[in-house]
Amino acid sequence: MADHEESSLFGLCTFVFVPSNDLTDTVINELSQSIVKYGGQVCPRKRNGSLPLATITHIVSNTIEFPQYDTSTTMMIPVVKSKWISASLAKGKQAQIRPYTPDPRMIFSDVTLSCADIPDSDKDAIIGATMAMGGMYSEHVTKLTTHICALSMGHPKVRMAIEKKHRCSIVLPHWFDDCFKLGKRIVEDPYLLPDPEILRVSPGRSIEPHESPYLDGAISARPDYMSPPSSPGERELKLTVFGEKKIMFSKDLEIRGRLRDILTGLVTKAGGQITDSPHECDWLVCRYRDTKEYIQASKLGKTVGNMSWLFYLIQHDTWSNPLHRLLHYPEPRNGIPGFKDMRISVSNYGGEARIYLENLIKCAGATFTKTMKADNTHLVTARDNSEKCEAARDWNIHMVNHLWIEESYAKCEMQTLTVSKYTHFPPRTNLSEIMGQTFLDEKKLQALYFPGGPEKPTVAPGRKRKALEMTDENFAVEVQSSSAAAGRPARKEFDIMRDMEVETADGAELPAQSNRRSVEFATPARGRHVRSGKENETPSTVPSSGRSAKDKALGRLSTLAPDIALYEKEKKRGMKDGHGPWGGKRAADLIEREHLNRRRTSSPTPGEDKEPKAEKRPAKKARPTLPEVDIRVILTGFKRWVNDTHKEDADRKKLRDMGIAVVQDGQPCDYLIAPQLVRTVKFLRNLSKGAVVLSSNWIEECLDTKQVPAPDNYILKDTENEKRFGLKLETSIQRAQKNKGQLLAGIPIYCTAGIKNGIESYQAIAEANSAIFMVYGPKSGSTIRPTKPEDDELGPEPVYLLSTSTPEEKKLWKRFEDMARKGNMEPRVVASDWLLDVVMKQEVSFDMKYLVAHFFV
Repeated sequence: MADHEESSLFGLCTFVFVPSNDLTDTVINELSQSIVKYGGQVCPRKRNGSLPLATITHIVSNTIEFPQYDTSTTMMIPVVKSKWISASLAKGKQAQIRPYTPDPRMIFSDVTLSCADIPDSDKDAIIGATMAMGGMYSEHVTKLTTHICALSMGHPKVRMAIEKKHRCSIVLPHWFDDCFKLGKRIVEDPYLLPDPEILRVSPGRSIEPHESPYLDGAISARPDYMSPPSSPGERELKLTVFGEKKIMFSKDLEIRGRLRDILTGLVTKAGGQITDSPHECDWLVCRYRDTKEYIQASKLGKTVGNMSWLFYLIQHDTWSNPLHRLLHYPEPRNGIPGFKDMRISVSNYGGEARIYLENLIKCAGATFTKTMKADNTHLVTARDNSEKCEAARDWNIHMVNHLWIEESYAKCEMQTLTVSKYTHFPPRTNLSEIMGQTFLDEKKLQALYFPGGPEKPTVAPGRKRKALEMTDENFAVEVQSSSAAAGRPARKEFDIMRDMEVETADGAELPAQSNRRSVEFATPARGRHVRSGKENETPSTVPSSGRSAKDKALGRLSTLAPDIALYEKEKKRGMKDGHGPWGGKRAADLIEREHLNRRRTSSPTPGEDKEPKAEKRPAKKARPTLPEVDIRVILTGFKRWVNDTHKEDADRKKLRDMGIAVVQDGQPCDYLIAPQLVRTVKFLRNLSKGAVVLSSNWIEECLDTKQVPAPDNYILKDTENEKRFGLKLETSIQRAQKNKGQLLAGIPIYCTAGIKNGIESYQAIAEANSAIFMVYGPKSGSTIRPTKPEDDELGPEPVYLLSTSTPEEKKLWKRFEDMARKGNMEPRVVASDWLLDVVMKQEVSFDMKYLVAHFFV
């Protein structure tokens, strides 16, 4: 019996091997003997090196860098590492495929996890995320266990692993959390128990970076020279990578005659051919994505790379997919949209990593600066500790890691800075170790540069194109990694001026708000996430560091494991009659009985009384449908619901039943509802959009009479406050509708970081009117580009600084004024009331009374 099981372990399986540096011919021979011994077959590759996909069931490869990888995934042929065979032999049965995939995007593919003293809720989240990204879980610690997630060394699992000298890493759960946030696997060393570096070393101390293997031969799209072969002995070897391949050099390469002759000689000596036709070639080497040759070859499904990719093939004599390294693929001639005006500096990256980033930034179309000044727009950093990082915070410069520039280039569009993985910096990790792992998005490339699909593909390219269209493998893996890594947006919608608080009598105070670091406000308010919830309920703020790992991981895994959710749903249906899981024979027996009962009911036998019909199950009561929304309103300063959330819920439901929806700030609305003229954020932002303002009496009337009176009869009239603010509301609304949110377009407005009530409210109001809003702090430098005096026909343009008269802020005034005058602009240090009054009137004006020196006297 044992002999039969041994001989049938790989029965009906046919394998083919893909050699690589760590899968040598010697190893292949040993594994082939084991496969044959246990009932399998090993199929050789074809003469041209391609794989016989029609006759095999498994591909054994430790890399995905072989030409037929995409086609094999489309044909659902498993691609596994050589470890899969060893694991299957150790278990006595075929191991699972997923944990042994060579795809580097499955970051935990070689992780076998066991959890020790981790709370159950966090444990479930860590296990689920690990398995979704290619790992395995084992309840018990075995020789195959690679990682134990623990909080201390005292757990029995940990002690047993130490006693039996198992080769496994004992890591804190923080390591998994940081990997999930980034979507990449970082080095475990700083998280290893019993003395984890992240708990004993200050984050500010220097870190020795690990080199990324993915940058080898891929740091530039335009290499100046070709690196020598990996070892001196290979110089005399004949290349095999070009065997039976037709190569085309595009005209946009502009290579000199001598270099072209050398490359031609290498290709022909290796059994390849040079062609000038994109229809005949197998591989096209070009520089840009807009040439005729590039478009034709791409549409025909040819392999397209640049000179850096060609040099890599020659150096390593191994095929590589040019889509798997960003700078191995032809570059966009005019860069990526949105990067043209960007000035980007780099910090905490060194060596090849820094050169790679510099070249990638230039290929994206931005300007790379070695030193950072106040006119820089972004800082790409591997850690958030350096002099440049401190300056970025003071100058309100966006600070991101390299994943932002890599994924923007890979997806051919600038990525939003609110994605949390772009601003995540593990405390004792230099992120240069995970550089170069991002793949280009072929669907985006096709849509932008060669739309329409294949023209008249030949058999081989057509097969590849069909594979690319049928499979969504790239997208699925990316969703898994990015969903597990993506957190919440970088900032929540602010709630500075609560709507139940209205303007005080003196008109100068806003509700108090705690200050935050200015770097948090780098993203425009228009792109923020709007908080949903009660109109008068103050939101609770939970620090991200205090949230449990369960909340973080589950939020990121919501789209990764629908099969787990379905399993849980079916499991709850189990134990239906108390005798075990539902399904199998019990389900079949019930169906059989129901079928028999129906047959007896419909066709009674002669002489047999007809059985009474089973009572029909009462139909579910249809839910009442809500009427269509006719009117959308935003409320501010509404006092009816203050401290009474139950009444608010009931009243909202009544309004919705009448076709009136109370929407959140930032959403389109028909009317703004207020009891009087108030200077809340909601009022000023929506007034800037030209919203018609109704009295809150209209809402009161709707709720009291359950009728919807004509809104035009309830236009807000507040003569007292109109006189106080020096305006006519009707005129302000007309101006706002004409301004279309562009009242302050092009006007620079600075705000001191320590201004009373915080900067968020003023930023939101200013940006709602298209102002250029910036934070000004003690270390802020010049951010005004000087203009020639003769260009100012009407005199120097004004630049404003919102400030108070505290001693700390007074120290900033002179430097701000000097900065403005050097830029040929007129400095105006004003109280925040200037901004509020200008927006309320929807007219740009200025009076000396707003100057801080006069205002607070």
